[in-house]
Amino acid sequence: MTVLPNLTSRLAHGRRLTGDEVASLAATHDIVSLGMMADEVRRRHHGTRTTFLRVADVAAMGGVPSWPAAAGEIRIVGAPPCRKAAVDRVREVSALANGTPVTGFSLADLERLAAGEGLPLRALLEELRAAGLELVAEGPFDLLQDARRSVEEVNIAGLALARLTIHQLSSPDVASLFERVAELQRRVAVIRAFAPLPRTVNPTVPTTGFDDVKRVALARLIVDNVPSIQVDWSLYGPKLAQVALTVGADDVDGVSSEGDTGEGRRRAPLEEIRRNIRAAGQEPVERNGRFETVGDGPAKAGPHVPGA
Repeated sequence: MTVLPNLTSRLAHGRRLTGDEVASLAATHDIVSLGMMADEVRRRHHGTRTTFLRVADVAAMGGVPSWPAAAGEIRIVGAPPCRKAAVDRVREVSALANGTPVTGFSLADLERLAAGEGLPLRALLEELRAAGLELVAEGPFDLLQDARRSVEEVNIAGLALARLTIHQLSSPDVASLFERVAELQRRVAVIRAFAPLPRTVNPTVPTTGFDDVKRVALARLIVDNVPSIQVDWSLYGPKLAQVALTVGADDVDGVSSEGDTGEGRRRAPLEEIRRNIRAAGQEPVERNGRFETVGDGPAKAGPHVPGA
């Protein structure tokens, strides 16, 4: 446990943690010290700036889509049944997007789709880009057949990966998982955001609020070469998202793009996310799917990806 206070200076200079140091961090129950160190790393990357993204989800299959004008990203969700359906849906959504970034699909689903149709993944990605897709919505690290190759193919095809995610924890040893994510970034150097909390619950690896907070802090400390650590507002709710911002997270995904909920201005999604970020001692900054700031002032590019 005594190793924890001595890591602050090492992390401040951007040095990689040793295996023993990672093991010490993973074993500690001192969530306060762990969170403070993660917050220092976060502030080194971003200061008090916390970005958030208002998203409009559109089903991969369905009728004519629509979404609120406030959406900073139009995200096609779900697994398309075939290549043609995926391309047609992207083309349909892009024709209506009016400049709003269009993202879509899980990279793991696209891997399977390409393999099932007997074509290279890059060919499918290039076809989706030509139809109007700008970013692949997520890359579930634990589901990808070949994470390095697939992420590189996204980049080569002229697309970007919106975020690396974890679909489901298969082991409580998240430190080793996060070390592999950091190693992937050292090799590809194009990952902008990592969402360390699992998208689905594994009943054999139960989670608690303490575990979730610790995982966010460990992600910021171990995956120091990815600019943003992200938490999903719609999936985990405002309480956990707010706490996550104090222990290393700096980006909030999945904020509703709806306007007034009818429950008063303070309950409107935009006001609620801003209020929660400020309550965590951070400065709320809205961004779009291209990682550009929106709202007051000119658009500004998102954080630089090391090595890009």
